[in-house]
Amino acid sequence: MINKMKIIVKEIIPRQYLALFRDFLKRTTPLIKDFPLGDGRIMSVTASAFFRKKKYIEQNLNTPLKLLLEYFQKEVFKSTYFGIETLKFPIDFWIYMELIYEIKPDVIIEIGNYKGGSALALAHMLDNIGKGRIIGLDINHNSVPPIVKKHPKISLITGDACSSFSCVRNMIKDVETVLIIEDSSHTYKNTLNVLKTFSPLVTRGSYFIVEDSICHHGLNVGPKPGPYEAIESFLKENKNFISDREKERFLVTYSPKGYLKRIR
Repeated sequence: MINKMKIIVKEIIPRQYLALFRDFLKRTTPLIKDFPLGDGRIMSVTASAFFRKKKYIEQNLNTPLKLLLEYFQKEVFKSTYFGIETLKFPIDFWIYMELIYEIKPDVIIEIGNYKGGSALALAHMLDNIGKGRIIGLDINHNSVPPIVKKHPKISLITGDACSSFSCVRNMIKDVETVLIIEDSSHTYKNTLNVLKTFSPLVTRGSYFIVEDSICHHGLNVGPKPGPYEAIESFLKENKNFISDREKERFLVTYSPKGYLKRIR
């Protein structure tokens, strides 16, 4: 069949255009395949082929958002804060900065710390407003560098987050304003369990931010079902929170529906 197609192509396409036709096939054939992203470090064949030749903004004014999201995901894995791997989407972190200034929390609980880059960035934001502290929870803090562990506003608790709830609760006074960021395993079950367990700590008017609800709702990465579905289940059961989609005003976010504001 392939040999017959080659003969047909040679018969209907003038020789001088064959080179152009071969180049066209070479550039477009990868677009037929669209493999999953895996962990995000490797883009799909589609996006990879696309961005090999289109690297700059003026070349991408008509690029589909789907491809741009894959590109962002690859670059997020290179993100750092104070030289520490951070894995945060910059637009969302700008929203965090605005929220922290607006709410001025006494406590930020960060569930899932990775190497501590985001905990340090949050602590520096609190330094700038002159109040507040970070409670970081993760099953392992071996990769967190001394600059994070030594910051006076950061306390790290190692172990399962939900199992550590009582310890966290005892570190917070009833009069303190609390904001929570969930960035742990991203499985549906764990995310929902974290939401149910820690939501009573969130102060009215403050937020419970669930990260990476973009999993299978913008990017083909992560658990399925995942955070997005856990958010929907939580909001059906808990009427104290709403999804504040105004916090997604830049359109691109790694937390669709994930800015949960406590309203009562």
